[in-house]
Amino acid sequence: MKKILLAASLFIALTSFSQEKTIELNCYNKWAAKFEDRGAEEVKDGVYDDVIITTRMGAKATCNNGKAEIRNGKLVKFYILLSDGSHEEVKRTWKNSSNENVTIINGISKSMISVHNELINVLFPSKIKAKKAKATTAPDPTDD
Repeated sequence: MKKILLAASLFIALTSFSQEKTIELNCYNKWAAKFEDRGAEEVKDGVYDDVIITTRMGAKATCNNGKAEIRNGKLVKFYILLSDGSHEEVKRTWKNSSNENVTIINGISKSMISVHNELINVLFPSKIKAKKAKATTAPDPTDD
């Protein structure tokens, strides 16, 4: 009987002190949700000055403005925009050549992985499709 009471009181104590963890979306998750919701147009070859470069480690993410070069449908180079208006090429030591043959699917590049386990993606927000129109609600019937 003592064991049951002890177990019950321990259970109540643990559940009363536990807090619900709310999942906080980082900048990458917010953008990825928007791309998933709306879809994106095909990213054609060229240089884009309006990309977002995301760097993630664990649950933390950093999103920077930048530019990217696409050739033959693949991400060739990408740069972060600095506060003085210049650009700095993103260079890392990559795992398994993850920076080669990087394709863009639905406006987001394939994830590249550095040797320090950073996940890096290039997003093309100008390619997000327009917001879909919502259905209109019919009025209630009247007594006329």
